[in-house]
Amino acid sequence: MSDLFSHHGEQLRQHHAPLADRLRPKSLDDFQGQEEILGPGRLLRRAITADRVGNLIFYGPPGVGKTTLARIIAATTRAHFSSLNAVLAGVKDLRHEVDEAKRRLDQHGLRSLLFIDEVHRFNSAQQDALLPWVENGTVTLIGATTENPFFEVNKALVSRSRLFRLQPLQNKHLHQLLERALRDTERGYGERPVQISAEAAEHLVDVAGGDARSLLNALELAVETTEPDDNGQIAITLEIAEESIQQRAVLYDKQGDAHFDTISAFIKSLRGSDPDAALFWLAKMVEAGENPRFIFRRMLISAGEDIGLADPQAVVVVEACAAAFERVGLPEGLYPLAQAALYLASTEKSNSLLGFFDALKNVKASNRQAVPAHLRDANRDGKAFGDGVGYRYPHAYAEHWVAQQYLPSDLQGQVFWQPGTLGWEGERRQRLQQRRAAQLAAAVEHQQELGEMLSSGPDDPELERWIQRQSGSEGERLDRLRQELWSQATWQRHDRVLVLEARSLLWALDPLQRCPEGGVVIQAASAADQTRLGTQLEVLDSLDRPRLIQELSELEGSGQRFEWIASRHPLKQCSDEDLQATVASFTALAAPKAQLRLLFSQPKLGPAAGLRQGSTPPEDLAALLERVMVIEQEMLAPTPDPAALEVALTQQGWRLEWKTWEERLELPVNENLVTRWFAADAPYLQHLSNHLSRAEIDRLSAALKQRLKGKIPQVLQHQLLIARRSA
Repeated sequence: MSDLFSHHGEQLRQHHAPLADRLRPKSLDDFQGQEEILGPGRLLRRAITADRVGNLIFYGPPGVGKTTLARIIAATTRAHFSSLNAVLAGVKDLRHEVDEAKRRLDQHGLRSLLFIDEVHRFNSAQQDALLPWVENGTVTLIGATTENPFFEVNKALVSRSRLFRLQPLQNKHLHQLLERALRDTERGYGERPVQISAEAAEHLVDVAGGDARSLLNALELAVETTEPDDNGQIAITLEIAEESIQQRAVLYDKQGDAHFDTISAFIKSLRGSDPDAALFWLAKMVEAGENPRFIFRRMLISAGEDIGLADPQAVVVVEACAAAFERVGLPEGLYPLAQAALYLASTEKSNSLLGFFDALKNVKASNRQAVPAHLRDANRDGKAFGDGVGYRYPHAYAEHWVAQQYLPSDLQGQVFWQPGTLGWEGERRQRLQQRRAAQLAAAVEHQQELGEMLSSGPDDPELERWIQRQSGSEGERLDRLRQELWSQATWQRHDRVLVLEARSLLWALDPLQRCPEGGVVIQAASAADQTRLGTQLEVLDSLDRPRLIQELSELEGSGQRFEWIASRHPLKQCSDEDLQATVASFTALAAPKAQLRLLFSQPKLGPAAGLRQGSTPPEDLAALLERVMVIEQEMLAPTPDPAALEVALTQQGWRLEWKTWEERLELPVNENLVTRWFAADAPYLQHLSNHLSRAEIDRLSAALKQRLKGKIPQVLQHQLLIARRSA
């Protein structure tokens, strides 16, 4: 009977649960957003699907799917799943879960997953109590936190977990969620006559600011408090939507990442002489309730550190502004606060302080306020999430300035400060306009170089040792070519990589090392290569192991799109007629802004040319060598034809650049080399047979054998094609 009552109670709780809870996705296919870490082929999706989830920590703002992901894992795992909320649970609850996990493991061999919501709320003692059981595998931890785990979570727990940073949902995802809520007859409002205007829907999505829970709570409030009209319709107008969700929240915790990242961006904007960005970050701190005295203290430091004797009045101005603030108070005190910031960014007083309030309006109205990764505080978790990577230190450049963007991506080009034409600011007006133009010109290139690092995880010593063994096994020459193939590649840990026509694992080693949360797929050049490469990969863990395929058609329907596509010596067997179709086939697998890297190596000298150089052969042999050298030049025409390849790639939307260099070698002449050239099925011999008699071929072969144990020169031309795909 108690089970019947419990089941009935659970049904009632589900029926009366908030809309946001009722609409939680039940599977990965229903999950909205976070494609960068959950897209097809990426590590987290593969791990969930394979029920190989290890210790995880999900980190991100509210309403982006942290708890939902944990519930999806609970629904798919064969392990026992239990959960605690760190706000309500204590050490006693932890010990109970650990004891139960030990019992299940000892008696039934059953693994246990323990989900801890708001894991940062556990104090040090509670986290320490959990650590031994995570270390010995008694429980597998899945934590969710809105705070930086590198600062708020036990470092030992962090080092044993993979970290995934979840981002605010995009507007398209929120619109899809809104439509599902109105259409779903079981969990949403599909059975009720709800009509929402386009303006109302746009307002709800915009003000929700990437928070799915905020959006659904506002929709629920609007529907439940709106009376049906005469036709029985519940009409949600823009006015009702505005009453249901009135103000966008500025995500800011004075003790957390937002505090440190925002003040870091503010100081770097001052140092970079960008008054627009300085006003924006100042406005964000003011709107979030940051103590102005703290801002003044940091500006005093900046006046000494970044202005110094270049303008000794900087400290005086900031100090005077701080004193004025103390006398005037808020809200009028915002004027001297903004004045000090503008002075440090471009040094002098002016009546253009009203630009601060333009920035303040923008903070209130802007939907995307995230600090760009290169401006974030790198001292706390730069290694894990790449915070601060790519920041260009202005003092390292001429005139202590470099073209660099300090505003969020969605606000590039926004102008808050309009300097007048008179006095101190008039003298700097033209320079500021030139610098703004340079910043805009550099913005596109800088965004291509940098990306958001969304995941982190512990190092894998076994994988590192395996990669070192593989890279050393192919020889120093090929290892240098591997470095050229991937030179200046800007990897993201969650990138997916496709290696075409591989005969060796050498070209896949870099992505295996740099993209542990993404995925590597290797297309073998032949069935024999696939078998051989598969044997070499068997020693790797199944989650680390790249996928081996023979035909690109095996990826059809998988949904995988690759940020990197690369190959050494591709398309050799591809005729000009098939080139277009082959290029189209791998282009269809390229993600937006994907990069293609193809490395071609072409000999410039054949055997006859090598014999001719550095020696004076008999007259009859010299004449034969001259004829053969002409034949060899025909043979050495590059395949595929670079011009035809350029046309095929350009038609598919790739932007191309070539890098060309030569390598000079001395080929040791031995029996194997002569056999490779003159065996019955050798392409070189077959081509010569179309132009020379048998006697002439034998004469050439004999001349080479006379050089056994000697060397002949060779020149290789290497061409690296780097192509980028438009968004």
